[in-house]
Amino acid sequence: MISKWSAVARRAVRRPTAPVTYGLIALCCLIFLTGPASGLSPAYGSGDALLAVQQAYFRHWGVVPAELFEGAPRAALTPATALFVHGSWLHLLGNMLFLYVFGVMTEERMGRVEFTCFYVGCGYLALLGYAGAHAGSEQSLVGASGAISAVLGAFLFLFPRARVTSLLPFLLFLPLRFPAWVVLPFWVALQWLAAGQATGGPGVAYLAHLVGFALGFLYAWARFGRTARVKAAPAPATEGENQP
Repeated sequence: MISKWSAVARRAVRRPTAPVTYGLIALCCLIFLTGPASGLSPAYGSGDALLAVQQAYFRHWGVVPAELFEGAPRAALTPATALFVHGSWLHLLGNMLFLYVFGVMTEERMGRVEFTCFYVGCGYLALLGYAGAHAGSEQSLVGASGAISAVLGAFLFLFPRARVTSLLPFLLFLPLRFPAWVVLPFWVALQWLAAGQATGGPGVAYLAHLVGFALGFLYAWARFGRTARVKAAPAPATEGENQP
């Protein structure tokens, strides 16, 4: 009986935890709920007044490519601050779902400190890459999509056979389980097609998704190598098909 309870205790101690992933989700939600984008606080006004406040808020904390490459010190920080700001409820919830699904196992594999640096660093470079491709744009860009795309790229390398539950619109949103090596390349293909059709300014920064994904995959390949690859892993939580 003692050995049985000892085994249970050991399994409980070894249960995966991901404080950085959960902390990032909590921080992004807190910033959104207390900011003007949520529309919950009457202090920001309503109607046209609220829209003006939201635009100023996004411009202050988000990436404005034209300002970024002027060399202002404050603007150089915006690819980092923009990672924690979201433009709408759908934008926030979609990003946080993807971070929850793929971030937990990736953080467990990398470790807390490395995962934090990886997330912020790749997210910064993804937004910087997007800004470089739209250097003259005056539109602001916010959101964690670039960083989360990097997590997806690392996940694909580290857990290619982990099965992911996907909801596909053309299959009537039936929940189907596919390995990551099927789901994530399909997601990348969608981003690539959408990026080719995108015009002008942000909206959905598909290019930032592609840059982030490539950075994440290459980092995992360089850092862990093929010998450290995990061939099978527990299935992560349910995943939606589209990246906001």
